[in-house]
Amino acid sequence: MTLRVLAAMSGGVDSAVAAARIAEAGHDVTGVHLALSANPQSYRTGARGCCTIEDSRDARRAADVIGIPFYVWDMAERFHRDVVEDFVSEYAAGRTPNPCLRCNEKIKFEAVLTRALALGFDAVATGHHARLVDGVLSRSPDAAKDQSYVLGVLTREQLGHAIFPLGDSTKAQVREEAARRGLTVADKPDSHDICFIADGDTRRFLADRLGAAPGPIVDVSGEVVGTHEGAYGFTVGQRKGLRVDRPAPDGRPRYVLSIEPVSNTVTVGPRSALEVTTIVAARPVWNGPVAEPREPLACTVQLRAHGEVYGCRAQLSGDEVHITLDAPATGVAAGQAAVLYLDDTVIGSATIVTAA
Repeated sequence: MTLRVLAAMSGGVDSAVAAARIAEAGHDVTGVHLALSANPQSYRTGARGCCTIEDSRDARRAADVIGIPFYVWDMAERFHRDVVEDFVSEYAAGRTPNPCLRCNEKIKFEAVLTRALALGFDAVATGHHARLVDGVLSRSPDAAKDQSYVLGVLTREQLGHAIFPLGDSTKAQVREEAARRGLTVADKPDSHDICFIADGDTRRFLADRLGAAPGPIVDVSGEVVGTHEGAYGFTVGQRKGLRVDRPAPDGRPRYVLSIEPVSNTVTVGPRSALEVTTIVAARPVWNGPVAEPREPLACTVQLRAHGEVYGCRAQLSGDEVHITLDAPATGVAAGQAAVLYLDDTVIGSATIVTAA
């Protein structure tokens, strides 16, 4: 069956090859690049991201080589509200958001998919490295590039209208194919860091928007060991850039243990104090092949993008997911996603609220 497919083209090699594969399969494909900033240089200047004029031009050239229609959709206002402002407000509240995950949720598979369906398209294709079979999301065979974690927030309905053509390919295979197809992005570097922070300095980005807010840095006993210019400049598990006035009594490194936005206090301590075995997460999304786990379900959980995977037992209790880890995890931050898996298959996700 021939489908009308909207191919989201970021200007990178993955989305270009994804669009080419869908077109080659005989589907009616239209390429679209998302303009995420009214002034691209305000987010990225001469960097490899998804917000530059260069990326738009690379996407257009790829569409020309593939032989498909190409458009640019202005998503700047929506992106600023749902991704950038959300990022700032989450840090202000003492949480650590994942903007790539939020972009997938709010932009690519809410705003874009909704518009695509309204225009008569059957599906949206992207260059994500993840497998999708009959609406069930699974990991990519390329573990280093797997993006199932940042797609774990999508609903069953959204996944039902999604296509991930690179699902069974490694990044090396994608680059080789791009070169064979004559796509000039074959050797284009991957984007890194946060696309809307030009120099990668998250602390300064937040300070420019939230202003200075001096407060204490305390150790686990409550003793003040330093000061900061804004608790939003820290995240749980952070080791570098703590700016404490004196070393720990045992001489070992200190880590951020907690961030209290109301009192504007950052608590630091030994790595051992970061260990947690229980997690409570809210706003669950169940998108896998099993029902909501009303009883403890043995599965695995990933707590950050490209992070370690932990064996666990997960159970839905009211509107919260309670997760008990088989082994302690460190650096678990409120605001991050907990994505649950059975083997390599995603079964659901939720946003971390507390960990202990």
